Amino acid sequence: MNNWPVHAAWNGPIVMIGFGSIGRGTLPLILRHIKCDPKQITVIDPDAAHSQLAEKQGAAFMKAAITAKNYRQVLKPLLTAGPGPAFIVNLSVDVDSLDIMRLARETHALYIDTVIEPWPGFYYNSKMPQGERTNYAMREKMLDLKRALGAGPTAVSCCGANPGMVSWFVKQALMDIAKATKTKVAEPTTRDGWAKLMKKLGVKGIHVAERDTQRTKQPKPFGTFVNTWSVEGFISEGLQPAELGWGTHEKKLPPKGKRHKKGCGAAIYIETPGADTRVRTWTPTEGPHFGFLVTHNEAISISDYFTVRSGRKVSYRPTCHYAYHPSNDAVLSWVEMLGNGGKHPKDFYVLDEKQIADGRDELGVLLYGHKKNAYWFGSQLSIEEARKLAPHNSATGLQVSSAVLTGMIWAIENPMAGIVETDEMDYKRCLEIQTPYLGPVRGVYTSWTPLDSVVELFATDLDRKDPWQFQNILVR
Repeated sequence: MNNWPVHAAWNGPIVMIGFGSIGRGTLPLILRHIKCDPKQITVIDPDAAHSQLAEKQGAAFMKAAITAKNYRQVLKPLLTAGPGPAFIVNLSVDVDSLDIMRLARETHALYIDTVIEPWPGFYYNSKMPQGERTNYAMREKMLDLKRALGAGPTAVSCCGANPGMVSWFVKQALMDIAKATKTKVAEPTTRDGWAKLMKKLGVKGIHVAERDTQRTKQPKPFGTFVNTWSVEGFISEGLQPAELGWGTHEKKLPPKGKRHKKGCGAAIYIETPGADTRVRTWTPTEGPHFGFLVTHNEAISISDYFTVRSGRKVSYRPTCHYAYHPSNDAVLSWVEMLGNGGKHPKDFYVLDEKQIADGRDELGVLLYGHKKNAYWFGSQLSIEEARKLAPHNSATGLQVSSAVLTGMIWAIENPMAGIVETDEMDYKRCLEIQTPYLGPVRGVYTSWTPLDSVVELFATDLDRKDPWQFQNILVR
């Protein structure tokens, strides 16, 4: 495309916190699709290695680490510089999302992030009970803040590829399944309506099923962690307990599975690291394979959003979890790291688009248990397509950065929505903005079930009457 559409305009400051792989990929998309003055953009990062990249695009670069002690002092002058309200684009690690949301509300700024991030120390706090180190616990704090702040300037929580884009895929997939099964229903306009539609269709659960086949031109060095997106982010979530939204069709908890005593009750956690917990899953190109049950916010928010209640009683809820097979180099990196007791490697790096030889990131949602068995809907973006579509993006990065752009545009169009999750946003408008960056976007039905991936010589403790029980999905 030569004539990219300008979707929105912004006349105030834009403050981007973090300039890692996603920040570098997002900045050119902002300048392409949002009419704004580049001189009003400030990029903040403790590492100045890519400062010239920001400055070449007209943005100012500030070398600084945002901390619990200095965030107000550093950010408030930038957010109140005018002429209009500011927009905070939080793409950092180790910067507390909720504190920055509070500052955004105080300064009437809009806000977006890709994850609910805590200050340093949370992820690796061995003195903290496992249940408190979960995304469930962090999301509950976000929901408390949402209720406390009420209506006001929009703050979009957890808007990347996943969490984020996949929530829009779920709604599109539901409408596709309704059509394929000749279920006559008007498209829902409320949360309760969407939940009742999912229940009516008989969906038992959702895998956020992703297979990253991007390969490097050079072999991964021994003892070095290599990934196609943030290494720090992947390690921190991979060492959290595995967790998942827990459906009403499930018959028994998995080994080491625990329920939460407080909050919405939509999820459970397992007392094993997500990066060392495997599940059976399926994507169109790879077919059946193993994924990691890495904790993600969407696993909880989707299960919660599609819950049907009769008074206080939950009458329906889908199981939902991430089923992630990262790039082969990332898998090998985890094997080395976990074999070394989970110690953070000294050497690590994120592959940029120039270091990748080939491959794609196939990321979608697998809705299962309905009349058509299972339906995968998602993006099949290759590295070759990503290079053509936008600078400084791998296939993985572009799925995230285009979702950030989409969330920003939605927030500008809906500036007084308060704190929102992506499940609550207009999925059609969001996909309209993002789809040009996703490569082939397809829906594929499959007859596969988790029982098809069981090695029968070692088959134990299976539920053969209901193939979609989580006990059949979990690899033990």
